[in-house]
Amino acid sequence: MIKTVTPIDNSILVERNFASNSEVENVLESSLIARKDWSNTSLAERKTLIEKFVDSFLSNQQEVVETLCRQIGRPISQCPGEMRGFEERAKFMINNSDKALENVTSKKDNEFDNFIKKEPLGTIFVIAPWNYPFNTSVNSIVPSLLAGNAVILKHSSQTPLCAEQLFEAAKKANLPNNIFQFLHLDHSTTSKVISDTRINHVLFTGSVSGGREIKKSIGTRFINAGLELGGKDPAYVRSDCNINHAIENLVDGSYFNSGQSCCGIERIYVDEKIYDQFIEGFKNTTEKYILGNPLEKETNLGPVVKLKAAKYIRSQVSKAINLGGKNIVNEKIFKMDDGSNCYVGPSALVDVDHSMEFMKEETFGPTVGIMKVSNEKEAIQLMNDSDYGLTASVWTSDTEFAKDMGSKIETGTFFMNRCDYLDPGLAWTGVKDTGIGVTLSVLGFDHLTRAKSYHIRTI
Repeated sequence: MIKTVTPIDNSILVERNFASNSEVENVLESSLIARKDWSNTSLAERKTLIEKFVDSFLSNQQEVVETLCRQIGRPISQCPGEMRGFEERAKFMINNSDKALENVTSKKDNEFDNFIKKEPLGTIFVIAPWNYPFNTSVNSIVPSLLAGNAVILKHSSQTPLCAEQLFEAAKKANLPNNIFQFLHLDHSTTSKVISDTRINHVLFTGSVSGGREIKKSIGTRFINAGLELGGKDPAYVRSDCNINHAIENLVDGSYFNSGQSCCGIERIYVDEKIYDQFIEGFKNTTEKYILGNPLEKETNLGPVVKLKAAKYIRSQVSKAINLGGKNIVNEKIFKMDDGSNCYVGPSALVDVDHSMEFMKEETFGPTVGIMKVSNEKEAIQLMNDSDYGLTASVWTSDTEFAKDMGSKIETGTFFMNRCDYLDPGLAWTGVKDTGIGVTLSVLGFDHLTRAKSYHIRTI
């Protein structure tokens, strides 16, 4: 049984039974049947129905926002942002699906009409995380359905209500029966579903270790997986930047959602010429946060998702301090952080280096390491000194420098004067242990279809 514990007060918020073997079998088989008719509907018909699905979900904002806050502890004042992200991404994919899914012409004349058609893969198994349960799942669900696939969604045990809310929205929009379904699953059954021949593709957002388990479950089957895994995203603050803008945005990029963002800022490298000024500004801005009950409107920093996560974050910070790191933030300001609950106060560590786990392993909490660098070459070397590569950013007034630096950084997305944001028109992808595959942009559809070539000759 799922027992979802709210990080607000560590009480049980919701209980759900895991799907039985017969329920899993019914979902797999019914998806197989439903997808045949769905793939034969026109793209125009699919777009109309999916637009209704999106609108149906968005119309339920009040309930969605409150249950999201209770499940993951994000401040309720910030939860509507996830609805806006859901809408922006969904509508981009709907509006650009004609272009993404159109046939590719090879040759067309009086004798030949040769083209490539993008056909659906079949049934897509989406395994979504708790930290952005709607923003991450929409990246997979909407383009999969638009491409003519069936979708089975498994949400994190921390956010079971999110899967149910999406399913109810699909029902209200009259999506065809069984074309979009969800399952509450334990790890063992999840592996069995992945290995089932009726699953044609897996999309997973989560940990590196989880990604490895996905690959193991696929085994010798000839299917692919899209994996968006860990991150330890860096930023370089150049001496010619707008320093106040950099401070404001990097503080937010470090602590939004209590630092529980795949593309959150975890490492900052600052030019020595402006280092002291940056540190002072970062400290002052951080100390303005209000750590508290996320259901209260004035709170802008809530608890982390569970006690286990809080313990890991505190441990990693403590180890770094024992090795010489220094927290520039006044911890006494954040009184709810008593070391025993999910309320972890923000911290920013200086005097850190890459010999520390703190600067190498993903923390996924409201903390960041800041290092002084003497030049761009040192910054690039340190930014690339990581097993991960989801996003990276530079803060500068020199556009040409930024573009040149971006070509030297091992990352999926490179920002100038921005961080922690997804443009639906750009490919969301990563390198190294951050994973494989692409979501968003017109390229995000390619992994959800198979190419079929038509060589038509008229005699």
